[in-house]
Amino acid sequence: MARSLEAQFLGKQETVRLMVLSVLAGEHIALIGPPGTAKSALVRTFSRSIDSTYFEYLLTRFTEPNELFGPVDIPAFRQGTYRRRTEGMMPEAEVVFLDEIFKSNSAILNSLLTILNERKFNNGGTVVDVPLLSVFGASNEVPADESLQAIFDRFLLRVRSEHLDAYHFQELVSRGVALELERLVERPPQEPFTSVKEIVSARGEIARRMTISDELMATYKSLVFQIRAEGVSLSDRRVVKLLKLMAASAYFDGRPAADISDLFILKHTWNTLEQAEILDGIVAPVLDGWFRQHPDARRAGGMEVGLDALLVEVQRIKTTLTSGAPISDLQLFAHMRALGEIKAALQSLATDPARKALAELDQLMDHVFRSGRMTG
Repeated sequence: MARSLEAQFLGKQETVRLMVLSVLAGEHIALIGPPGTAKSALVRTFSRSIDSTYFEYLLTRFTEPNELFGPVDIPAFRQGTYRRRTEGMMPEAEVVFLDEIFKSNSAILNSLLTILNERKFNNGGTVVDVPLLSVFGASNEVPADESLQAIFDRFLLRVRSEHLDAYHFQELVSRGVALELERLVERPPQEPFTSVKEIVSARGEIARRMTISDELMATYKSLVFQIRAEGVSLSDRRVVKLLKLMAASAYFDGRPAADISDLFILKHTWNTLEQAEILDGIVAPVLDGWFRQHPDARRAGGMEVGLDALLVEVQRIKTTLTSGAPISDLQLFAHMRALGEIKAALQSLATDPARKALAELDQLMDHVFRSGRMTG
């Protein structure tokens, strides 16, 4: 499932992994970013990979409760009973996608909070359990209204959905065109990769991985206190819930227990976009150190694939810049910007192959400057 989504959505490997972990652990995840960054498409495609009851809705400030929770049962109301008809609505869904989630208004906020947090719905005075696995929320921005902080807090993980870097542009266009062409051809519906029953069954295995080693607990404690010291609010409730996600990450990889590599989830506990950079600066060095000591622990679809893609793009740009063929200032600027972004990406990998590639990249950029193509 994860590899299939990664193949369709360029640069979304970590996001896909976090979505899988959220469903396995029964938590909620919010995707925040500008329009056109594949938030909705990714969630819809992911949801189709699970054989489940699915509910999706685009919220506005005018959204009414009946649009999410079902219309009032008129025959019952005439007999003096107030309840909603929830067939096909959110209270009966197992996987939910709420687009523009933070457009929620006070009329639906309380019921939404209870469903997300307690998996219960008050239907006309009768409190019923809901079968919800996970809610995916999407928004163009982090909520600024204090009244929405409670709903934001229910999303344990927050993921930035951004436009791809310049060096991904050519592959982005190639995959995008291929997907658009596929949509023009009528194809059978995608077969689900898993079911709700299988996901619920997996939670027993996740529970068995909740025993945390002393080394991991010490590192986790240190990072939590560093994060709090930087002014990033991380409640005790969320600290405990994150351990469940770490166990789910170990299960997903087929490991018997969580390890330091699973602490990557801490990068996605920010409350503002500015805090995302702070968290990355705290967590990334710990992960880099772990992967230097355990190079075989790097995940498929992760760093190695990223390095291969970077090297291919460097070679493509090098061929263009050293061919001797004339190129415009605009083309030159685009290539140099891409090389700058690739350089930053290689520096973040901190592996021997990445350092070797970085040295070759510096030589290429120096050659361009000495050739007089970059005149400032």
